[in-house]
Amino acid sequence: MLLDFTVIIPRLPLLFKAALVTIEVSILAVIFGTILGVIVGALRVMPNRLVSGISASYIYIIRGTPLLIQLFLIYFGLPSIGIRLTAFVSGVLGLVINSSGYIGEIVRGGIEAIPKGQWEAGKVLGLSYGKTMRFIILPQALRNMLPAMGNEFVTLIKESSLLSTLAIAELTMVGQQVRSATYASFETFIAVGLIYLLMTSVTSFFLRWIEKRWSVN
Repeated sequence: MLLDFTVIIPRLPLLFKAALVTIEVSILAVIFGTILGVIVGALRVMPNRLVSGISASYIYIIRGTPLLIQLFLIYFGLPSIGIRLTAFVSGVLGLVINSSGYIGEIVRGGIEAIPKGQWEAGKVLGLSYGKTMRFIILPQALRNMLPAMGNEFVTLIKESSLLSTLAIAELTMVGQQVRSATYASFETFIAVGLIYLLMTSVTSFFLRWIEKRWSVN
């Protein structure tokens, strides 16, 4: 049986509009997930064993449980204790928390890869632990972490497809609606897959460009 994409072409504007929602969600998750992940990773390597242990437990739990379950806990679980969030906010929050666990581990590895002499240099300069981390350690660590963080960002775009389970009108959800309307399952999801491929390819290209620019500097 030959594929017939003629039924999909008129609906491509719907799919691209949904892709914009996916991009919006992904950008928000990347920004706040990175901020939270850097904080978690920095706390993970603190000398204070209690703080380090709490951070380690956070990373362990987030990385050890499925994103889908985390989304369900936020969207369906929180209302049972009186906290009600919209589907969009729940979806973004779930992606932020999930991403922060993985980025936190990346940050931990990047920080621990910095020679101890850099910490000693901070002490010689009279810098506190926080200032040494901020001005000496993190700038060097981020350069080493960039490839791994880039992979996490690309993964985040693909994982955003799980937000369809919360009825958020992102690309996968709208793709399912198009499939239901046209009964062209194969054609629809090929189109959806190609749009995801386009988004991840552009993101990968942009991240490689940043990485090259950073390495030159």
